[in-house]
Amino acid sequence: MFKNNKIMHFWLMSIATAAASVQAQAAEETMVVTQGNSEDPTAPLKGMVATKTLSATKTSADLVKTPQSVSVVTRDQMNALDVTSVSEALRYSAGAFTEYRGSSNRNDEVFVRGFSYVPKFLDGLSFGATASSQTGTVDPWLLERVELVRGPASVLFGQVNPGGLISMTSKRPTSEPVHEVQFRTGNHDLAEGAFDFGGPLSDDGRVLYRLNGIARTQHNQVDDYKETRMAIAPAITWFPNDQTRFTLLTSYQKDPDAGYRNFLPYYGTVVSANGQYIPWDFNVSDPNYDQSWREQTMVGYEFEHQFNDIFTFRQNARYATIKQKYRYLVYANSAANSTLLTRRAQHEERQTDEFGLDNQLEAHLATGMLEHTLLGGLDYKSSHDKQYLGRGAGSQYDLDWTHPVYGVNVDESTFSTMTDEQQNLDQMGIYLQDQMSWNNWELLLSGRYDWSEVRTTDFTAADKVQQNDDKFTWRTGLLYAFDFGLSPYVSYSTSFEPNLQTNRAPGVAPFAPTTGKQTEVGLKYQPAQNTLMSVALYDLRQNNVPTYNSSLGWFENAGEVRSKGVETEIHSALWDETVNLIGSYTYTDAEVASTTVAGTEGKTPARIPTHMASAFASYTFPGGPLKSLTAGVGMRYIGTSYGDAKNTFKVPSVDLYDAMVSYELGELNSSLKGASVKFNVNNVANTKYVASCASDTACFYGIGRTMTATFGYSW
Repeated sequence: MFKNNKIMHFWLMSIATAAASVQAQAAEETMVVTQGNSEDPTAPLKGMVATKTLSATKTSADLVKTPQSVSVVTRDQMNALDVTSVSEALRYSAGAFTEYRGSSNRNDEVFVRGFSYVPKFLDGLSFGATASSQTGTVDPWLLERVELVRGPASVLFGQVNPGGLISMTSKRPTSEPVHEVQFRTGNHDLAEGAFDFGGPLSDDGRVLYRLNGIARTQHNQVDDYKETRMAIAPAITWFPNDQTRFTLLTSYQKDPDAGYRNFLPYYGTVVSANGQYIPWDFNVSDPNYDQSWREQTMVGYEFEHQFNDIFTFRQNARYATIKQKYRYLVYANSAANSTLLTRRAQHEERQTDEFGLDNQLEAHLATGMLEHTLLGGLDYKSSHDKQYLGRGAGSQYDLDWTHPVYGVNVDESTFSTMTDEQQNLDQMGIYLQDQMSWNNWELLLSGRYDWSEVRTTDFTAADKVQQNDDKFTWRTGLLYAFDFGLSPYVSYSTSFEPNLQTNRAPGVAPFAPTTGKQTEVGLKYQPAQNTLMSVALYDLRQNNVPTYNSSLGWFENAGEVRSKGVETEIHSALWDETVNLIGSYTYTDAEVASTTVAGTEGKTPARIPTHMASAFASYTFPGGPLKSLTAGVGMRYIGTSYGDAKNTFKVPSVDLYDAMVSYELGELNSSLKGASVKFNVNNVANTKYVASCASDTACFYGIGRTMTATFGYSW
């Protein structure tokens, strides 16, 4: 389909034609592009309560009138909770199981509604999505907000996980000046400096800029591992006329020490091995061999033109490259009750080059008493993913965790090549959406058709495989918004992902795409601008899930996974924002409905807690000697989960507690106006716990106590 580039050529020509018409129209129309009085879901927002979403419909929509479950984490919430990753930002969001790998989470992997590896999107475009996995990470300091869209979202974004998606919004240029510097220190030898500057570059305000960056170094809780990062994100917005806006978004992030990733056994973590437990800071690998390195570069833009009161054209594009290198000794297996670990030496290299482009035409019109927000679009994404994995095995790599001896000599010339392949993905989709309003009724109808092509070149076997898939996905939702703020709704949505397993029975054709479908009913309640509550009940099913038949030695396309659940959430700012409250509860009932793997049908997939709950509350003194002092406490509960596919053991539940206190130093002395200090402690009790297990050879310790002091100054 994409090989001869005919469709691509026609598509690019149509874009050029549209752009030419935009320029012609710009000379004739006069309309100012403004944020308006209501919340802009891409702009800075004061407080922890967002009322708009951009990711659920690709338009600026009221959360209380959107028939889908969505959470928004604002910049102020990320600051208050001292988050250092996108997964940490979602700690208090319903439906999300974050940091299930503990400190061994290199790529912000998150479970949503019982499904792992939910995709990440940055400024509306896919980020770190390869043909068969997710990669890369974005420092949250560079972000204005993080949104969690729950349930299938293929209708607007193409091939995605049925559990949902994570949508990240970059900090953008603002008309209001921004000048902020920040310094953080804490345990594990944390040292961090960050800055955020922005405002007008020209006297007429038609050129705006934003420049934010961060540098950090910190020891991991695992011995002999560090995490160092340098990131910078310049951005410029240009208004060539009153109808047109162009924003250039760029970023560069380098992690010379990109963190830790490994596994631990069931014996020694969940249960003891001969009465002993593996130390929390135990390094499975070897300091003499470890390497963990990542580099990311992104260049993109957002173009918007308003033709008139009805039509607006937008085009978003981005090119990104993610380079990674890792060397380490990885845990493979161990005998029951044994303290001796079998390890493999492993060398990984990966480079992912991706390009995404999304063209949208939005129209606001009325037919009789019915008001429409129409959105039509054509998007395209391409990913070139080159991977190498070499391994070496032998008894020389064995390690007794009770008496570890490091300094093993690793000879990579003896390695066997496990993976040496290039996967190229091309996906193109067209979509149409109508958001209809009549009196208090809101009806959402969306449809999309996708074409995808994946070409895999196995350099080891000198083999090439091509797989083409196409699929129609759709969504509908109906909501009634009562005048007093209550909005009940019902929705149905679908999703798809190409099924790329090549280890099939001889003569078996490529598997059909994995599909998802969901029915959701819910209530949203917004009694005031600064309070939003929601409850959602869903039934989500994923079909054509590949399952490995160990007796035959290949995958079979015969699986179905069902997930049902209840999610509740509240974001509220009370009494002139002196009290902030965030709370959530999640109940997940997941089950393998059908499979060819003996002993797993009817079981709960590993690593999915049945119950999760969280709450955070803060109070800011409005006056008196403690004016501007803010104190907050939080609680996170992670319920029990099964540790393997056959449900032979459980991972215990855990309660975690967080605390923060901040103070505006200008209240002490006017000369200190703009200066602030903040202290955060996460996992206050330093509770040692197992975050999850995927099997008896894949368990992960949770993150221990972190303590930070933040000194900020803004002017």
